[in-house]
Amino acid sequence: MKDENMTFHSEFPKLGETDQKDHGAPAIRRSLSEIVADYDAKAESIPGAIEAFKKAETAINAAACIGGTYGGRVFATDPSLYERDVRLTLLRSAWKHVYEGLNIESIASAKDRQQLDLKLTNPLPFTLENIAEVFGSYLLDQRFHVLKGLAECFTDLDPAYKSHSKVKIGVEGLPKRIIVSYVTGWNSWGRERVKDTLNALRVYRGEPRYTYREFEDSMDEAQRHGEADFCGGIIRVFKNGNAHLIFDPEGRKDINRALAEFYGEVLPDAPNEAEAKRPSTKVARDLQFYASPRPVVETVIDALHLRGGEEILEPSCGDGALMDELARRNADLRENRMSGAVSVTGVEYDATRADLARAKGHHVMTANFLQVAPDPRFDKVVMNPPFYGRHYKKHLDHAVKFLKPGGCLVCILPASAYYDHGTTIGDWRDLPVGSFASSGTNIPTGYCVYYKPRA
Repeated sequence: MKDENMTFHSEFPKLGETDQKDHGAPAIRRSLSEIVADYDAKAESIPGAIEAFKKAETAINAAACIGGTYGGRVFATDPSLYERDVRLTLLRSAWKHVYEGLNIESIASAKDRQQLDLKLTNPLPFTLENIAEVFGSYLLDQRFHVLKGLAECFTDLDPAYKSHSKVKIGVEGLPKRIIVSYVTGWNSWGRERVKDTLNALRVYRGEPRYTYREFEDSMDEAQRHGEADFCGGIIRVFKNGNAHLIFDPEGRKDINRALAEFYGEVLPDAPNEAEAKRPSTKVARDLQFYASPRPVVETVIDALHLRGGEEILEPSCGDGALMDELARRNADLRENRMSGAVSVTGVEYDATRADLARAKGHHVMTANFLQVAPDPRFDKVVMNPPFYGRHYKKHLDHAVKFLKPGGCLVCILPASAYYDHGTTIGDWRDLPVGSFASSGTNIPTGYCVYYKPRA
């Protein structure tokens, strides 16, 4: 955690004394340092409180008998008390207090809120550093999380929203109607999806989320009369349990603006048609390099299903993020006495990045991968090729030529490669929204897993 984050969180002045109509305004009326100090004092007092409880229990039992003769149960249930339970309850209370006080629920996306609920069931120690780690990004970049929440909801509803090239076109490229199944059952999957989607749109507009009663009343009206108004359009509910979300012009504009802002102006795989075509193997000077973040790296390496002893190729290896994880997996394979360590070879055109990868002990060839002669001896190929234009397709097609029969290729790609262009191979799997945010782009991404047929 950077020092500036820690300073930001530890110096909140009497949070919550701002206008609570602002959906992002913190509600805590004490500084975080005061709350942590309160927690520490209560944690320190737990042994004494338990001892006092035991003495009170003994006193009550003594008051309910004569000469130590048992006359019956005083307590309806066993009053046993364990220090670990008290400490865990206090810890959960402290984290929940900060979660509610900072209004994280009004900033975090629906998926993030589910993950936070799970994380706060067995929370980290309650310190300023850990508070900054868990909640810091929500307060430092509220706009990102509001946009991310909307993107998560809409990309789950329709593949068109996963295409930043359609967003670039404008509202004409996006659907006017979305069909959602299973919305009539209480707490059903579809009903929750509709609520999350409408709330994401309201939060983007700076409006408060629907309360439980507001949303249920709206859904009841739609079920009784066939349709009901919502922010941005109408919802129609049918007897088969399906619902149609129909967005009005302003709703579609807001959705398009939000997604365009989130995906960003740099749209490397959606070039204008007027751009000059490049020679097939020439390296473009403006190819976008987006380093693979750690969660993405772990996901795609898992998809390789390493057993040990494989030869692996990584084209366009950059500074070696994927190779770093493969080296870590190598250590695990040796420790678990698998069939042997994997052998990894990288290819990188940029000399500086190639040197960085070699400095970490990786075997890297400095070359334009598209000009490397195919050698079908590799068991696995893993890659994060450049996203520019459809340049990735050339890399993907060339990489297949390096696989031996039965070999596996895992390739990270922009989602439009699958949803718009149909240029992927094998099975397609979406990555979470904003997976490459730390590398400078929010465009939707995923990866394909391909097994080369055996001869």
